Amino acid sequence: MVHKVEGHDLRQARRVVVKVGSSLVTNDGRGLDEKAIGEWSRQLTALVRDGREVVMVSSGAVAEGMKRLGWATRPRQLHELQAAAAVGQMGLAQMYETKLRENGIGSAQVLLTHADLADRERYLNARSTLLTLLELGVVPVINENDTVVNDEIKFGDNDTLGALVANLIEADALIILTDQPGLYTADPRKNPDATFVHEARAGEPQLELMAGGAGSAIGRGGMLTKILAAKRAARSGASTVIAWGREHDVLMRLILEGEGVGTHLVAQTRKSHARKRWIADHLQLVGYVTVDDGAAHKLLTDGKSLLPIGMTGVSGAFSRGDVIAVRDLSGREIARGLANYSATEAQQLCRVASIDIEKVLGYVAEPEMIHRSNMTLV
Repeated sequence: MVHKVEGHDLRQARRVVVKVGSSLVTNDGRGLDEKAIGEWSRQLTALVRDGREVVMVSSGAVAEGMKRLGWATRPRQLHELQAAAAVGQMGLAQMYETKLRENGIGSAQVLLTHADLADRERYLNARSTLLTLLELGVVPVINENDTVVNDEIKFGDNDTLGALVANLIEADALIILTDQPGLYTADPRKNPDATFVHEARAGEPQLELMAGGAGSAIGRGGMLTKILAAKRAARSGASTVIAWGREHDVLMRLILEGEGVGTHLVAQTRKSHARKRWIADHLQLVGYVTVDDGAAHKLLTDGKSLLPIGMTGVSGAFSRGDVIAVRDLSGREIARGLANYSATEAQQLCRVASIDIEKVLGYVAEPEMIHRSNMTLV
């Protein structure tokens, strides 16, 4: 059963991230859709003039590059994808700049990789830059830096990138514009009993069961990536709307009028501490520790720090200060945080009381493996 959240609207949202997919931006791959980008730019301008701060996360660079290069199908080789992105990003940025300028609003191009957000200093620099642009009334247009990423650091889809940006700037809402009206309880093309989900709580497991199916031939996402993005955005208190991108005045109706367009996935948590958001937003982790039932209970129920005595195993090659996962005995990830000891040291500290750390290692860095202030539950 999906829990409804009655009466929720976005009129109180002051800072908003809007994400549009490749199929919308490029008109199903047939080159950039100038009219559609112009319409979104007009609506973004209306939001800015109403005192809102807006960031646009836009797919479309690879698809536009394919069109400019005369490629009919999406290449599989990474270097070809990177080349297409490099060619297409020129046109994508130019189109947003032109359309926003026509409405009297400035734009800025920002390209991000996961490495930018995984490194604490670069994370803070990206956050500072984006917040400065918003203060200046400029609309940042963000895309993944496909020209330099490899398979190990890809966001994988711009739905995930949209959620990470929402967390990065402490947005109030994430609006994912797609070629579907929103989420159904099942695929309406296959199940005549499928019903539309107007409102639900972000992160409910049932939503992931409802979502499914691959994305378009041009894009990489699907409904599941949008549900997972909403779950990620909710960690920092941002609610998500999934709506049809060609719905008339969809952004203005959602934000300025509070209309219930699309599927609203409402965040149930308050905005978290910036350090914990950064920890939670790591997409790739370098290792993990396994803990016993007693330690898992103290973490989940009492909010305690993780002590070495509760650890039963260590995996990976991590160093002090790295973000690692905490798993229970079933293998389920229950938390993640900053390690106070390296993997080699942690292996020696399994089942060791804090008062005996010096006997084992010859020194004490911290009495905890992960301090509660540097840990977030997942």
